[in-house]
Amino acid sequence: MKYPYPVMYKNVYKYDDMKRSEHMAVRTTVGWYLWTHQLVEVTGKDAVALLEYIFPKNIGNLAVGRERYTTMLDEMGTIIDDVVVFRMGEEKFWISTLFKVDLMAWLEGHKGDLDVAWADITKEWEMYAVQGPKALEMVNALVKEPVDDQKFFEMKANEIDGIPVYINRAGYTGEKLGYEIYYPKAEAPEQEKKLRALAETFGGKEVTEFQVMAWTLPCEAGFFYMRDLKHTNPFEVGLENGINWDKEFVGKEALLKIREEGAKREVVGFTVADADIHIKGRNMGNEGEKVFVDGEEVGRVMKITYSYVLDTNNGTIICKKGALKPGDKVLLHGHEAVICAPKFI
Repeated sequence: MKYPYPVMYKNVYKYDDMKRSEHMAVRTTVGWYLWTHQLVEVTGKDAVALLEYIFPKNIGNLAVGRERYTTMLDEMGTIIDDVVVFRMGEEKFWISTLFKVDLMAWLEGHKGDLDVAWADITKEWEMYAVQGPKALEMVNALVKEPVDDQKFFEMKANEIDGIPVYINRAGYTGEKLGYEIYYPKAEAPEQEKKLRALAETFGGKEVTEFQVMAWTLPCEAGFFYMRDLKHTNPFEVGLENGINWDKEFVGKEALLKIREEGAKREVVGFTVADADIHIKGRNMGNEGEKVFVDGEEVGRVMKITYSYVLDTNNGTIICKKGALKPGDKVLLHGHEAVICAPKFI
């Protein structure tokens, strides 16, 4: 599409060589970055009972060293957080969140007489993500014990230069080979220098752009950011799998009703070929571009970002169930968008 006047909006992704190089390092070699979430440690003989109640997925059947991604719901079945729960011991769990204050308040509100305690341990650890096809080689070049046999969503104690660390096989990039290194915070600055030098030997680099860490890489892989999930329920965003309907949990009654009646909304993906666009997404802190079909508003843009692998603008829409199907075309702020699945690679 050619505009008869100078374009006012330049694509903040397409022409940014640094963003492109950092994104593609993760996809082709290896990229690393500091990405420490907030950590809450939950302990006590009733820790399992409390966590089983506030999370809809099973927690008690986790083996020590394993972890689970789960939503957290309010009484209306609405997602109020999405977290990863690590079982660090029989009666000790770590919860990785971006909203520790809200999480701890929720724990307090549902504790009752249970024998359980929690503490903010965020200041004790730094977490570095090492992601991409050469991530295994890079991590093995660091650790005392090779991690070749480590399973996905498994956390193991290890050592780097005599420093006790945890290695977690996981990531927020969609890469098959992704690891997270939990360093004691006091040791992290010196170790960061080592990561920087080592990555270069594998043809990789540090990822410094927040938009790459939180938006371009995860969106390509179909991952959500908590901001995407606000005011939704698990059935609307495809996160209902793994819910244990045989136990009691916060929001169960409301969620059962949603399951019975069917979700009213769903998430779809879209691509826009035009280079220079101005489409509002909720990831930018606004209400999201309105989406119309035959003059009827059917949804809003949740996220608009860029796929460097496909070299096109991409994003997600939350819309009325069935209103948009793969292959459909809609106009977003005058730009033609093609509807697709909300996972791009």
